Amino acid sequence: MTFDLMPVLAQWPILLKGLLLTLLLTAVGTPLGVLLGIACGWLRVHGLGPVRLAVGAFVELMRNTPFIIQLFFIFFGLPAMGFRLSPLQASLIAMTLNLGAYSAEIVRAGMQATPKGLVEAAQSLAMNRWQVFRHVVLPPSLKRVWPALVSQIILVMLGTSVCSQISLEEMTYSANLISSRTFRNFEAYVLVAAAYLALAIVLRRLLNWAGPRWLFGR
Repeated sequence: MTFDLMPVLAQWPILLKGLLLTLLLTAVGTPLGVLLGIACGWLRVHGLGPVRLAVGAFVELMRNTPFIIQLFFIFFGLPAMGFRLSPLQASLIAMTLNLGAYSAEIVRAGMQATPKGLVEAAQSLAMNRWQVFRHVVLPPSLKRVWPALVSQIILVMLGTSVCSQISLEEMTYSANLISSRTFRNFEAYVLVAAAYLALAIVLRRLLNWAGPRWLFGR
């Protein structure tokens, strides 16, 4: 066997399409998942009893079942109930729910570490619950848990490879297609693995740079 990347690189339009779709999934699913996680984290801390139970059940369900099962349920199971989704729609929903559940626990830990005296001081200044949450609780909470949240976002980005199982043409699907056309399986998967590695490194650095500047200050 000789290692030859040229036949694989010749299929660059397929690789580019897969890369762009992976970036799209990450760019849309990540903020939606984090926002869902923040909402669920707040409800688990401050919600009414029944709401806390419902959110807790959702979080435990999503955290203790495989992502591929969640994806299959949304894509193959929901049509039986009258909800037909495209592979892209199903993948985005599955990513959002999965990241939301994991980030809910991460964010909740940060919120529970907020000193009560800080909240009481904000309330003494006549700030309402939303203002206390937005300006006093959320920024330092995110700062405490940001490294863990970034790691979870990276895991979800890498998990987009599972979406090839429902024929979504992201990078892993592209690698499968190219290897079937060129019979260069090793080269195709080496190239896609390198692309995932580069994406993970760039995304981690971007989030570590953006978080302190845009979300919780220096």
